[in-house]
Amino acid sequence: MIHKTPESHKWDLAVRSKQLWEALVDSVQHSGMDPLKKLGWKKTGSLLIGRAPEELALLEERVKRLSEAGLRAEFLSSNDLHLKEPELEVSKESGAAFLPDDCQLDAHHTVAFIEEGNRSFASHGRYAEFYHDPVHCLIRSSQNGEVQAVQTSKKVLYCKKAVIIATGAWTRPLIQNLLSHSEILLDVPVKPRKGHLLVLENFNQIQLNHGLMEVGYVDHQIADSAMVDHEHRLTSISMTATSDMMGNLLLGSSREFCGFSTETEESIIQRIWERAGEFLPNLKQFSLLNFSSSRKVRVGLRPYSTDGKPFIGPVPGLSKVFLATGHEGEGLCMALGTAEMVADMVLGRTFKVDPAPFSVQGRCCR
Repeated sequence: MIHKTPESHKWDLAVRSKQLWEALVDSVQHSGMDPLKKLGWKKTGSLLIGRAPEELALLEERVKRLSEAGLRAEFLSSNDLHLKEPELEVSKESGAAFLPDDCQLDAHHTVAFIEEGNRSFASHGRYAEFYHDPVHCLIRSSQNGEVQAVQTSKKVLYCKKAVIIATGAWTRPLIQNLLSHSEILLDVPVKPRKGHLLVLENFNQIQLNHGLMEVGYVDHQIADSAMVDHEHRLTSISMTATSDMMGNLLLGSSREFCGFSTETEESIIQRIWERAGEFLPNLKQFSLLNFSSSRKVRVGLRPYSTDGKPFIGPVPGLSKVFLATGHEGEGLCMALGTAEMVADMVLGRTFKVDPAPFSVQGRCCR
């Protein structure tokens, strides 16, 4: 929650999602399992770090707003920050916003855990997986146009309640393809925003106590819409650092618009490494060449929404079809709140969070 903004459109959804993640963790514990092993869940707390007077003023204001919103938040002076994170380069002009109740989880372990739980319903005919079977079109009723099924390359999947399109950065071209022979004109303004993450395996030369990110990470999430519209390549690097359940050091992060390319770019990895070294000086004694056999690079495409909000809701003109996309780098954080919101829409239940800011209607060209 450290980089979320109270009273913003996404705030309530983020708060609700965190509550649902914590409820899942409680259920894992009550089942006699370890959330760290199953989900990579750790209550680390998080630090948003500033290194200039104007950044410290922003952090003090952020702490005030987060506190007023009901979170435990604290502003740390340079001395306090050094005590929390001795590995950090700290000067008299350094400080941080600290949220002790922030948590982290491992995406790979969490997805595997959820999939395992879902598969327990397969024997009851309530769950099935179809990987590597792309969707070709929607099958609609000739009488009223209602969506009845999804045609894939291998089979027809019929729907009773809903078809939910949660396809991230690929949503826009998929929708265009699905509606190519339809009278419905719909353009979902979600673009792929490429990111690199550097993972150093079993790296014990630096011990981190919390999740770290620099103040610039907050602004670094926001792109210049004019640049995006012209498909101009805009690369930004902001320091993030954390250690995972296996003792790996994770360093990030980059953001750039370059279409659907997922190729690893060494120049960006080098920039991430150098930026991390400005905050964690002990890294400077190493070269990336030292880790040729003990590093991994994760490259992914974040679904960037041009107005900064995800699209969650029914698709205009397509009965039974719902969107859940455009979360950019916050998808994992807001996943459970989004899932709950879509389920409430499909089943006609009372909403826990107002869905109006995320409506598809009026935000897509028709």
